[in-house]
Amino acid sequence: MLSSATVNLIDLALDGANQIVAITHVSPDGDAISSLIATGLALQQLGKTFTMVCDDDLPNRFHYLPLSNQVRAIADGHYDLIIALDVGDIPRMGRAFADLPRPRPPIVNIDHHITNSYFGDINLVVPEASATAEILFHLFPKLGVEITSDLATSLLSGLVADTLGFRTANVTGGTLRAASALIEAGADLFSVTSKALTLKPFSTLLMWHKGLNNIQMEDGLIWTSISYRERLETGYEDTSSFGLGNLMAEVNEAVMSAVFLELANGRVRVGFRCRPPYSVSELAKTLGGGGHHLAAGCTLDGPLDEVVHLVVNRSKESIRRQSTTLEVPAMDVGI
Repeated sequence: MLSSATVNLIDLALDGANQIVAITHVSPDGDAISSLIATGLALQQLGKTFTMVCDDDLPNRFHYLPLSNQVRAIADGHYDLIIALDVGDIPRMGRAFADLPRPRPPIVNIDHHITNSYFGDINLVVPEASATAEILFHLFPKLGVEITSDLATSLLSGLVADTLGFRTANVTGGTLRAASALIEAGADLFSVTSKALTLKPFSTLLMWHKGLNNIQMEDGLIWTSISYRERLETGYEDTSSFGLGNLMAEVNEAVMSAVFLELANGRVRVGFRCRPPYSVSELAKTLGGGGHHLAAGCTLDGPLDEVVHLVVNRSKESIRRQSTTLEVPAMDVGI
């Protein structure tokens, strides 16, 4: 999975750095958060001075992870090295990167998104990995890092969150072997799955209720939009749909789902999901976002109704184009 030459370059970069900043993407998901914290634990073992940074607050459900209370919104120091984790391109790091003083230090880019732009000075990008946490599982021992119980919990959290409990199409035997090794090292699969994936506040169900009331389906696409006002009414504060897009993508008559969440600043966060053999990565990329074949997203300037109109039309066109290319019968996608 890992290139020996790239691992050696990362090892050399770490040896020459004392002040390190680890950054993950805005609106972090479970893999992003877990990979950030796992990297902090690894740097701690290596005796490095480090800062963990993310533009947005960590969702409360990930506060069980060690060092989670040390993640900051601003990197205000001078650093020898940047480690970007689960980040597809530089803009996804947000102000955490943009506000770093110039000249900026070298970047080690560790990611598994197929849309990654290879923006680092050193790029460890493994699209076939199920999660960035899976890459780190293989990388850390090569750097002399021991997989402790805390580190195993963090890495398993990333695997569980990004594979929906090992149910996504990119799960391999290697993914399950990594999970097994992490459990052997002290991670509790039941606890991790409950906290990172399944347990949710009541406000999430109220938000889903709003979304399901607004649901529409045409031409193989199922979508819903939730305004900022509707989110306030439910008390739901997160900026993701917490699995609503996955739920919608399980509808037989649809091959792709889209959830539109209006943010406080008027921008709209769009989450795409689909089922094989379809892909949403290129669709998201054309809209300024990115992600995986089966799960991707973007954030666009509002107003909400205009974003919905634009993206729904683009999504339907993507389904039509892929249906022709993949030679999928029209009846299978409801068109």
